[in-house]
Amino acid sequence: MIKDIAKNIRINTLKIANSSKGPHIGTALSCIDILTQLYFKTLNINSYTDKNRDIFIMSKGHGAMALYSTLFEKGLLSKEEFFSYYQDNGALPAHLDKDTNEAIEVSSGSLGHGLPQALGFAQSRKLKNLDSNVYVLMGDGEIQEGSVWEAAMLAPKMNLNNLTILIDRNNLQGYGRPSELVSMESLDEKFRSFNWDTYRVNGHNFEELDTALKIKSSKPKAIICDTIKGKGVSFMEDELKWHYFIVTDEILQDAINELEKENI
Repeated sequence: MIKDIAKNIRINTLKIANSSKGPHIGTALSCIDILTQLYFKTLNINSYTDKNRDIFIMSKGHGAMALYSTLFEKGLLSKEEFFSYYQDNGALPAHLDKDTNEAIEVSSGSLGHGLPQALGFAQSRKLKNLDSNVYVLMGDGEIQEGSVWEAAMLAPKMNLNNLTILIDRNNLQGYGRPSELVSMESLDEKFRSFNWDTYRVNGHNFEELDTALKIKSSKPKAIICDTIKGKGVSFMEDELKWHYFIVTDEILQDAINELEKENI
């Protein structure tokens, strides 16, 4: 079941957060269901040498652990590569680097660049008469970047109906709640006013994600995914500190015990 896949990905994400002693576990946990839906249900990628493959861009590059764990579950990273995350001489850096694995389409970490890059990928597919799609996962704090809105204005003008963005709307960023730091709601109305087809879903509900992703559109599509930072581990959920706090051995065991008992 897809829920079991997501649970495995959460557990492995916690394991590399622990072994690396790195931050951003809350950020990673909030988007795992979105990534699981994409990689195990939605993306059409038979080979990364296939020019007509779908493209996925992880614009919120500080959620790298979630993507690495998804790729590991998918068999696109070896165990040795996966557990070398954020280690000296390891294969995987803290933020995404496209030169580390063929499944990582772009480097990210500095926010606000994924959507502008996606326009290039989507337009190139149009020019080559390819029928593949481009998907971008963005953070809600990230969309405060001006480059995001420049790209959002341009995409409908370019008729990029092969472009879908998913916004991980967990309402927590490095210094607080985006809704309190910068007025951004209603995101639905903003994207509609920019001439995007727009949908809002529970970002932890696979049926809602699947339905929204399957909708055919004549415009670029924005899916606002309401999520919970730290999803799946009760003492991490909706807590700002887990943007930074380290997963110690004790915390790891408590988190895994909870995940193994609960039906998320």
